[in-house]
Amino acid sequence: MGQNSSKPPPSSTQHVFTSGSPVNFSPELINALQASPETDSTRSKDLELHIQQRVHSELARLDAEHSKRLSELQEQISASPDSTTDSIHPDARTPDQSTSSGGVDRKAAAEGDKLRDLSRQSVQKEIDMLKEKLKRRKMKEEVVKDKAIEKTKGEIVKCLRLNDRRPLDCWREVEAFKEEVGRLEKNFLGKVMD
Repeated sequence: MGQNSSKPPPSSTQHVFTSGSPVNFSPELINALQASPETDSTRSKDLELHIQQRVHSELARLDAEHSKRLSELQEQISASPDSTTDSIHPDARTPDQSTSSGGVDRKAAAEGDKLRDLSRQSVQKEIDMLKEKLKRRKMKEEVVKDKAIEKTKGEIVKCLRLNDRRPLDCWREVEAFKEEVGRLEKNFLGKVMD
């Protein structure tokens, strides 16, 4: 039981296929293959270039389609009358549609002013909210100003200069730097998640 190996000898795992007829290549084919300057790497480079050209041409075609569609939509928007005012306020009419009394014109102007004020206020609110978010996310400046990060970074540089032949001796400094960066990341995530 223990004397025989559990694997068959390696000669039995090899398969040799023999052909019924000899395989002959013409001397022209052999000479053409030997004279060919193409190698596997040049063929792969050619294929890569071909793929890049196809992708570039397809992207250019899609870009042209999108720009054409965009110009068509812009023309439609500029050609159509202002339907938003009509749909929101059907009483609002342009001066050529007004009645002789002029009351409708004043009412439309007042409503238009209200809409402008509302849109101005909503835009200002949006701007204020974005400014507030930006103030909370000034993390890059804090990283530059953080003294602990600068200190540990300086210690790593100093250690690497002293141990230029043995950089792995600076693992303590690197770990201290990683801890400081982790602390900053936690602070950043705390600010973003609020």
